Amino acid sequence: MKGSGALRAAGALCVCALVMAVVGIGRTSAQMPLRDGAAAPVFTYRVVHTYPHDREAFTQGLEFADGQLYESTGLNGHSSIRRVQLETGRILQQRAVSPEHFGEGITIWRTLLFELTWQSKIAFVYERDSFKPHGSFSYTGEGWGLTHNDTSLIMSDGTPEIRFLDPVTFKEQRRVRVTDAGRPIAGLNELEYVKGQVFANVWTTDRIVRIEPQTGRVLGWVDFTGLLSPADRVNGDAVLNGIAYDAARDRLFVTGKLWPKLFEVTIAPRA
Repeated sequence: MKGSGALRAAGALCVCALVMAVVGIGRTSAQMPLRDGAAAPVFTYRVVHTYPHDREAFTQGLEFADGQLYESTGLNGHSSIRRVQLETGRILQQRAVSPEHFGEGITIWRTLLFELTWQSKIAFVYERDSFKPHGSFSYTGEGWGLTHNDTSLIMSDGTPEIRFLDPVTFKEQRRVRVTDAGRPIAGLNELEYVKGQVFANVWTTDRIVRIEPQTGRVLGWVDFTGLLSPADRVNGDAVLNGIAYDAARDRLFVTGKLWPKLFEVTIAPRA
């Protein structure tokens, strides 16, 4: 997501996106108790379908709303927000971000689209349908991933903490520290709210962590090792990143950087 490798890649970009249908996630976090001190279970995946995707995007965030796939891309001078055709990967609508900003995670709240920036400490707000600027707000620290539940925007900043923000005033409501068996989990990146849980990419890894939003406790991991072949990983910046959930069809969309394919998968227990 971040770092010198990402910045060096500004002249030669490509992207990956992944799509994941959530099968086997059915229980809510409240129904998944863990023993005190026990590490959370690890799940794997099965590929259902593979889609094409635009190689020329450094994907930072993904969102699925009302049958539409939205995506944000990063790197200074290359950042954008997009509406994308899922089946073909074709860009249907796009707005560039000013070159001084490194675009990060996005989420859609009602008629608005919110976009974080990495180190500018500013989030941009757009009209969802037109991408017309609607406003902005500032925050402390870095901006990484963004999602929402019914009452809050939920934001990551690369630390083990996730923040809950008022979607109207943008003031911080609270924050939680994410831990697995007492161990803090740093590098929390792109986020998605799925059936009462917060899903988060863990930067530079092939894993997604599933978080109980009230306490920050890790409920489980999904290991995507081997999903993309080594031949398709163009460099060290080509990491798993970006998650979006289609509630109407119970599908989870996951994206990565510099990958040429988009996958639909199911989550499965490890053998």
